[in-house]
Amino acid sequence: MLRYLNTRGPASRAAIAAETGLNKTTVSSLISELQARGLVVETGLRQAGAVGRPGRVISLDGATVGALGLEINVDYIATHGLDLTGRTLIDRRIGFDAMGSDVDRSLERLVAVVREALADLAAARLRVMGITVAVPGLVNVETGTVLYAPNLGWRDVPVAQRLAAGSAPIPVRVDNDANLAALAEYTAGVAAGTPDLVYLTGEVGVGGGVISGGRLLRGGDGFAGEVGHLPVDPNGDLCGCGRTGCWETKVGLAALLRMAAPDHAYGRPDSGPVRVPEERLTEIERRQAAGDPRVEQALREIARWLGIGGAILANLLNPRVIVLGGYFARFRGHLIAEAQAQLDRLVVAGADARCQFVASELDFRAAAHGAAHVAVEQVLADPTMVAMLPAKSQPTWRRR
Repeated sequence: MLRYLNTRGPASRAAIAAETGLNKTTVSSLISELQARGLVVETGLRQAGAVGRPGRVISLDGATVGALGLEINVDYIATHGLDLTGRTLIDRRIGFDAMGSDVDRSLERLVAVVREALADLAAARLRVMGITVAVPGLVNVETGTVLYAPNLGWRDVPVAQRLAAGSAPIPVRVDNDANLAALAEYTAGVAAGTPDLVYLTGEVGVGGGVISGGRLLRGGDGFAGEVGHLPVDPNGDLCGCGRTGCWETKVGLAALLRMAAPDHAYGRPDSGPVRVPEERLTEIERRQAAGDPRVEQALREIARWLGIGGAILANLLNPRVIVLGGYFARFRGHLIAEAQAQLDRLVVAGADARCQFVASELDFRAAAHGAAHVAVEQVLADPTMVAMLPAKSQPTWRRR
């Protein structure tokens, strides 16, 4: 019932019964229980036809239940808070040097960010039913443990356990950032509804989230999508994973900075205060506007390698769309045409593959956005996880 309302929108009891095949008594009983849990609300009257009494319209109730998504990456922590209807309540990022911090300091900062966000949502009278954390690395989703995040320097970090102990008694889940971003794009992004797509994170590291047949592809052990570590150049640079010539050493944000603005490259002790990625990209754009030839050369090289790696993905997975996230989307006008030309040249199926690069509209927010939606999905899948409201707090109808 809850999923029906989420998918189809507000409806009368009669319409719900007619479209679901449930009898009216069952529909009324289920609606009463969902109301008691603060998940649906009566919002007014709707006339179903030319005759008969109008019926009350039932809608999802966004006033009491919400979810929180977070992402910790090399140089920032992002938070995204949603209510049950998908309305954004929190959407912010702070600069944080996770690459230069040890695990304990990173988790302490993450806990502090969670506490602040939960306080804001509590002030809005929302009960947070789930927290999901996006991390750029290999994750055991069942235990919430980050097995290996090379760009953060993390190994076997029990993120869910530490976060649950330090914040609130709310279910905490942890997943790969690219997987969560791919889910965000599939549900509400530029390629929404496309059953076969690949999402690429344009960060220091490059990860891939794969939607195949409308489902997230995890692989046998849950580690599918580590496309940034495809070996593309045996004579290339050393990667953060310890191997040589990985794809992310050619197209990651660190590679762009190294080529276009070496004095602002990651890892330099004199590169200044911690910056969120947009600030680094603004510096690139400033140099481009000033006519620095290194910027155009760097973007051409990034685009070439983006197309080479994209062709590997197209040959292997046959997606309809490769969604470019992060900084790739910011520089779409300088990257997509050349990358598409390389892909078209190298893909075995040629034009029959029909695979296109497109730029995300979620920018660096995709992973946290997808993380929040995962927590909302848990409520849609099992509404009984939401406790009954006290009788005096249970809504009957609300005019909108």
